[in-house]
Amino acid sequence: MVFLGVILFMFIVALIGNSLLLFLIKTDSGLQTPMYFFLSQLAFMDLCQVLCIVPKMTVDFITQSYSISLYGCFVQISVTMLMGGAECFILATMSYDRYVAICRPLQYPVLMRRKICNIMSVAAWFGSSVQAFTCSLYVLPLPYCKSNVIRHYMCDYPALVQLSCSDNLAYDITAYFGNSMFLVIPISVILASYIAILLQVFRAQSSGRSHKALGTCFSHLCVVGIFFVTAILTYMTPAASYSAQRAMINTLFFTIVPAMMNPFIYSLRNRDVLAALRKLFARCTMCQ
Repeated sequence: MVFLGVILFMFIVALIGNSLLLFLIKTDSGLQTPMYFFLSQLAFMDLCQVLCIVPKMTVDFITQSYSISLYGCFVQISVTMLMGGAECFILATMSYDRYVAICRPLQYPVLMRRKICNIMSVAAWFGSSVQAFTCSLYVLPLPYCKSNVIRHYMCDYPALVQLSCSDNLAYDITAYFGNSMFLVIPISVILASYIAILLQVFRAQSSGRSHKALGTCFSHLCVVGIFFVTAILTYMTPAASYSAQRAMINTLFFTIVPAMMNPFIYSLRNRDVLAALRKLFARCTMCQ
């Protein structure tokens, strides 16, 4: 009950925060910039992640049914991996957007024009969809002759592989090379972008600006670090060393926790978003 209560609390906060952020970006003309374009996609991915996991888990706990069909499992794996993979690339794209805005401000309108933003967004979604459906199609026809009990609170790709009686060598190779592209490349882009940002800020003579930028980068990197470290521990671990308890904790920290924290870290601390929020409250007060 305590675990379910904590999960439901994080679910409600994530639902309200990301929905409010999507509404503000959609309705406020001051938030129609590349940064908020990518933020809206991040909020949408976080919403899909928690909606795919928490309601089913809650119903199972309340009804004590704990059952799901193989095709239902296929859908849950596909959605979570699609959103997780796309989020990896969107986080990298957002860090690149901040790098261009801070280090190359005069070139920002050219380097981050609408067409380029759309191309980067489509590339993130397309690459993630290919990875998600490839992994899902791999686990669907596997011979499951060990058990029909998944030691997890959701259908997870590594957890389902553990139930198969086939050789897991193909899984290890697929997980290593496939997930390397979706984890190592975005991590490299994020680290390179933030290192360049910090070097640029430290060259500036304004100590107040340096402290503000340093605090912002640190908070962003904390959330990004939690997301990527737990994702690596889950999806790049050999099948032989799989641990159900560790997998459940890791899944929590790269799906539900970032979905709850991202609206606060990336947007609700932002002056533009706070101004849009004040305008929304003012309109609501006038309507009343």
